Amino acid sequence: MAGSTGTRLPLQGGLPPDEALTGAVLEIACDESGFSGTNLLDPATPVIVHASVDLSRDEAAELIRTLRSGFRFSPDEVKSRQFLRSHEAAEVVEWFLSALRGRAHVHLVDKEFFLATRVVDLLLAEPSYAAGTRLTGDRRPAAAALHRAGRAAGPDWAGFLAAVVDMLRTKRRDRADDRSVQRFFAARDALRRHVGDGPAGAVLDALDRARVAAVQARLYAGDRTIPPPLEPLLPALAETVLHWSGGRRRVLVIHDEQSALTEGRLRRLQAALAAGDQPGPSPLAGLVMTDSRDDPRVQVADLLAGVARRMPGLPGDGPLRPLLSRASGHDRAPAPRRTPRTP
Repeated sequence: MAGSTGTRLPLQGGLPPDEALTGAVLEIACDESGFSGTNLLDPATPVIVHASVDLSRDEAAELIRTLRSGFRFSPDEVKSRQFLRSHEAAEVVEWFLSALRGRAHVHLVDKEFFLATRVVDLLLAEPSYAAGTRLTGDRRPAAAALHRAGRAAGPDWAGFLAAVVDMLRTKRRDRADDRSVQRFFAARDALRRHVGDGPAGAVLDALDRARVAAVQARLYAGDRTIPPPLEPLLPALAETVLHWSGGRRRVLVIHDEQSALTEGRLRRLQAALAAGDQPGPSPLAGLVMTDSRDDPRVQVADLLAGVARRMPGLPGDGPLRPLLSRASGHDRAPAPRRTPRTP
């Protein structure tokens, strides 16, 4: 909204689809929950959820109408907080998720695990927009080993992750006074003392000061071939597209406005998916931004994302399980009293 006039600002970002899309094209609607910018260590939002639905506008509108009439929710946008605070929460969630069976998909990203993939994908390999997705699955065991060993190491794991974030957050910072690479390696050395000589130790030992400094220098120089290092939404979107594509069709995404999804980033992601998927055009046909108030499909995706992020217990053990991505970016069960993760 602009000022107090109620005027909407123009939507930003997105990737216009080809003028004439040919072949099998599926249109899906998406939204996220838990986005916290580059603040990936905020304990209030340890996961980001990217949800998508394959519904027509009429189907989504009817689902919203049923929620409003049958469960007496607000006539405005229905939100997950209403779901989970109501006396009928269990019944409502079960009905909602059952209604979406086979028509929706949920991808969870544990932000700590995402940072572990950044260490492997960006600092030990050539950075690419395929990083953190199934297209670089050969690197996942190393990231998983680092994550598990780090979690068992105590406070030095938190210090290491903070140093990773500090080193990769170069925007609007004076490079001349930057000592973040030195702090990163000091944190690496502190963590290394708690990690044995297995795969996690090998990851930490392989970190080379000159290579890490070179990656940071490229970030300072604005090298756009490197994906935004602290942005988990892009690999989450990639996994969503790959899921719905199935190697057989292209996917046109209708997405609630999200500042991270700029046209330049989406074009590079589109090219990365084309290089890593089946021969032919990229599975990402385009991405159109919309306001969730104007599209009931995005409202349903928003509701699904919020429910998935806030559900008590393990999502993998409950009614959410049939909708969860097999490639969700996580590597452990949740800590007590934190946002749910799958095992």
